Amino acid sequence: MRAGTGAARLAVVEDGGARLFDSIGRFLAEHRLSPDPRHYAFAYRVFTDRGGPLAQAVASLTDGGFRLSSRDIESLGGEIGSLNTADTPETAKKAADGLVAQTQMQVDGFSDMMQAMRAETQGFGRDLAASADAIRGSHDGVEEVVRLTGVMLERVRAAETKLDAATSEATELRAKLEEARDNARRDPLTDLPNRRAFEEAYAAQAAAGATLCVAVCDIDHFKLVNDRFGHAVGDRVLKAVGEALAEACEGHLVARYGGEEFAVLFSGIGSQAAMATLEKARGTVAAKRYRLRESDEPLGAVTFSAGLTEASCDEALGAAFGRADRLLYAAKDAGRNQLKLGAS
Repeated sequence: MRAGTGAARLAVVEDGGARLFDSIGRFLAEHRLSPDPRHYAFAYRVFTDRGGPLAQAVASLTDGGFRLSSRDIESLGGEIGSLNTADTPETAKKAADGLVAQTQMQVDGFSDMMQAMRAETQGFGRDLAASADAIRGSHDGVEEVVRLTGVMLERVRAAETKLDAATSEATELRAKLEEARDNARRDPLTDLPNRRAFEEAYAAQAAAGATLCVAVCDIDHFKLVNDRFGHAVGDRVLKAVGEALAEACEGHLVARYGGEEFAVLFSGIGSQAAMATLEKARGTVAAKRYRLRESDEPLGAVTFSAGLTEASCDEALGAAFGRADRLLYAAKDAGRNQLKLGAS
């Protein structure tokens, strides 16, 4: 979501710790990050080394007015608690490194096998050529050829067995690579596509000249849910809202963009049809009454607000997303639990 220009976000006034503190506070507020020690430490690293790689990475990620998500901070080395402890950047890197190593072993194995089969074939050819004279006039020569042929057939069968096993391993590895590729584009909590998948889908659809609408959705008062009931309940709310959006917007891309934000890419329909679809999802979510499974205590109403805009086929995602984001803020300012539609 919008967080101002990169220069404003990373501007640091040199004179005194109080000004640094104010700059960090504005940074946390613009990115809707709670002022806990972990977030503060991350912002402190950004502002105290403005020319460093971390500050440059933050500027790149937020170029075009995007707001940092928790997963962005995690990927940049911020010690932010993951929704899925098994899905940490370190674990993901180890898994990726393992798949790379397996792939390299497969390539090396195939290469070695092909070289061995080539050597076997060349050896058989030499032996056969050496026996050519004996073949012409000697019974023993024919027997030698039969022997050599039998040896070669056994070697070919052994090579085929190895090749079958390697092919099976390669098929299994290919499935693992496909799964890893899918996981890299999927949010582990909601199982929805993530920001990266959304950006790739927008680029592909825009290049194809499709009619596109972009919606940015944000759960209302989500921080209060986390503060009152804990993050485990907050996670359930995120999953419930994600499921409602995905069901109502079937046939279109619903992604968890970060934090309590969801983005919807409507393709092939105009803004009015997209608005009606999104309104159905909003009404479904608002009508539900959630309870805590542990105590049956009412959680109260859960609602979301959204901004929706058409995107022209030659428009960058940052521009369309920023426009939808401003409409979202207008919906929040107008009382929440509503949608705002704007033209491209």
